[in-house]
Amino acid sequence: MEKAIERVLFASRWLMAPMYLGLVGALAILLWAFLVELWHFALALPGIGVDEAVMGALALIDLSLAANLLVIVIFSGYENFVSKMNTNGHEDRPDWQDEVDFSALKLKLVASIVAISGIHLLKVFMNLSAYSDDKIRWMVTIHLVFVVSGVLLAAMDWITNHAKTLKKAKYSKAG
Repeated sequence: MEKAIERVLFASRWLMAPMYLGLVGALAILLWAFLVELWHFALALPGIGVDEAVMGALALIDLSLAANLLVIVIFSGYENFVSKMNTNGHEDRPDWQDEVDFSALKLKLVASIVAISGIHLLKVFMNLSAYSDDKIRWMVTIHLVFVVSGVLLAAMDWITNHAKTLKKAKYSKAG
């Protein structure tokens, strides 16, 4: 009975696979949004000013960061929770793919969220007149919460890794 339960539990990881496929769909939607944004940016080119050029570039960077985040989640999530990808040593396999465990995934997610939030904040700062002081305050506060959360998460990971290192050193001395 125990082995049957364990087999079902182990096989249940495959229920995550459709979610990663759904994220591939979200990646396709981001590609569409990127292409639409690029098209609008290109159409504005004849009369574009410096501020508009920077805002257009920031919008494209924002979308590419979100897409990068999705790729990281798709690849590392699938490999960490479902199954290893058999890419047969493909030359285009990302170097980070084997190195992103759950802890590194969390840090990459938070770093990406902070970067995306920072880009949104920069877009606001470049067009302050379009936003109320209250909205700007909230956006800065939310960004700072993301930054502090990222620092705390990194500190927790550092503490955990440091404790593991100390534990290994203790056991190697005892052995």
